[in-house]
Amino acid sequence: MLIHYILLVVGFVLLYYGAEWLVKGSSNFARSLGVTPLVIGLTVVAFGTSAPELVVSLVASIQNKSMIAVGNVVGSNICNIALVLGLAAFLMPITSNQSVVRRDIPLMLAISLFLLLISWNSTISRFEGVILFSGVILYTIYNYMISKKESALLAEGCFSDAEAELEDIGFIESRTKQITLIIVGIAGVVIGAQVLIDSAVIVMRQFGVGEKFIGLTIVAFGTSLPELATSVVAALRKEMDISIGNLIGSNVFNILSVIGAASMVRPIPIPGGFFESGLIIDYCMMLGVSILTWVMMRKSFTVSRTGGFILLCSYIGYLAYLIPNA
Repeated sequence: MLIHYILLVVGFVLLYYGAEWLVKGSSNFARSLGVTPLVIGLTVVAFGTSAPELVVSLVASIQNKSMIAVGNVVGSNICNIALVLGLAAFLMPITSNQSVVRRDIPLMLAISLFLLLISWNSTISRFEGVILFSGVILYTIYNYMISKKESALLAEGCFSDAEAELEDIGFIESRTKQITLIIVGIAGVVIGAQVLIDSAVIVMRQFGVGEKFIGLTIVAFGTSLPELATSVVAALRKEMDISIGNLIGSNVFNILSVIGAASMVRPIPIPGGFFESGLIIDYCMMLGVSILTWVMMRKSFTVSRTGGFILLCSYIGYLAYLIPNA
């Protein structure tokens, strides 16, 4: 059975580097075609960093592992706020601009509530998937318009958050290298998702746990690795706005694009029922840590070290609840 543990690690690694190569290759390719850095940052980079969650949930949906498909997104969103933001803030207090508190977090909460409402009947239908995926298109257009407006207000020589993030990726002139990175990145994410799901199911079932626990913990943590690495490094570099901006944006994309695309491929049933399966508690946890973050930031626009510690303790407490109920 050692091989399955090795494959689990291989799946994590392929997901992480696959997403990184996909973002790097596709952003450089778009840049070489004359697409502006702002547009690339809001589309290619945003979708690319959510590629692990997207592919994992699509594969799980196709394989009729619906609890992994949903659990991956809900668990990843909890992980992004409670673990990743908590750890980043514990290392370095995170201060962001007012728009995150007044616009982005409330929007994330509204979308999370909508997901709860459409899950109420224990099924996310294709039509509801279309609504969600349409939302990500509108969200991207909205962000583009807002960023264009904000960029116009910046002093000459400054960059928006999206453009600054793209500058960190670097530029590759060779078209061959760009295309190679895209192909290898897609292959890495797709193969990594398949390997991760298969090995995680085998390993976790040795301990007698179900798909919901697998999706909410192991798979969710694996697909959150890019956000974890990005946010911790950003916090250590004192680039706080990039750290929290990535996490909020990722959570919105996870719900709209990942659940949306997965349910369009195949309606997502919730085995045992939304309430009976206990998924309602996981949804409430996702909403709870998001509200907690908003409360922490609503006046000072900062998540302090104490706040980061509270978020980390929330995640540990959540794991303590999941394990006995697995």
